[in-house]
Amino acid sequence: MEEDLDEGQTQKGCLECCIKCLGGIPYPSLVATILLYAGVALFCGCGHEALSGTITILQNYFEVVRSPVDALDVFTMIDIIKYVIYGIASAFFVYGILLMVEGFFTSGAIKDLYGDFKITTCGRCVSAWFIMLTYIFMLAWLGVTAFTSIPVFIYFNIWNICQNATVLEGASLCLDPRQYGVVPLAEAKTVCAGSEKFYKMCESTELDMTFHLFICALAGAGAAVIAMIHYLMVLSANWAYVKDACRMQKYEDIKSKEEQELHDIHSTRSKERLNAYT
Repeated sequence: MEEDLDEGQTQKGCLECCIKCLGGIPYPSLVATILLYAGVALFCGCGHEALSGTITILQNYFEVVRSPVDALDVFTMIDIIKYVIYGIASAFFVYGILLMVEGFFTSGAIKDLYGDFKITTCGRCVSAWFIMLTYIFMLAWLGVTAFTSIPVFIYFNIWNICQNATVLEGASLCLDPRQYGVVPLAEAKTVCAGSEKFYKMCESTELDMTFHLFICALAGAGAAVIAMIHYLMVLSANWAYVKDACRMQKYEDIKSKEEQELHDIHSTRSKERLNAYT
């Protein structure tokens, strides 16, 4: 009987501990972190593969070759963008962890778990710093989203030309990469409807896959923007909580100090009366 009672108390204690642990999770920050990781992973992965597909299309169908000298051609620019993607993936992986930790330490549930805590000036400065930094990153992701829409527009035009050339027989439609600044103006790399390369490119899986990968990368950048906006709302709420907690802390300190002074005055008067009586 005693063993069953002890086992029931142990299970009850574990259940209460699990409930407290689950209550200590900052769920808004968790949702924003998951959305940020999903958006960054989608943007970096699909963007990297779409850039590789672009290189394949330029080399196989437009006969664009890499410059033998150290010149800033389209292939060098694509390599630079790939390295930027590597940096974005690493930086926002760390930044998501930092924001999640900040959410834990400013959550009211942590106060219930570990007792009362003191709000310091450093804590308020850290919260304000994260708000400013997240706002800057949100603007940066808006720029990335706008930049990612450019290749989506270009590939949509190419796909549209392929569709029109298939429907309209004898149509004089051409693709010239010079229109998009991919190759210098002196190099003529035009591919027109009716040529073998044109139909091979339109029927190839590289064009269709690259187009859809850029669309997924655009969706990932949009998800990252939404995650940054979500983080701004969470951080603003945390900042308001820290500010109110700081005011409450000052009020409690003043109240405790006044009560201590009243207690000292009362003790002094009691001693004086006792001395006068004796």
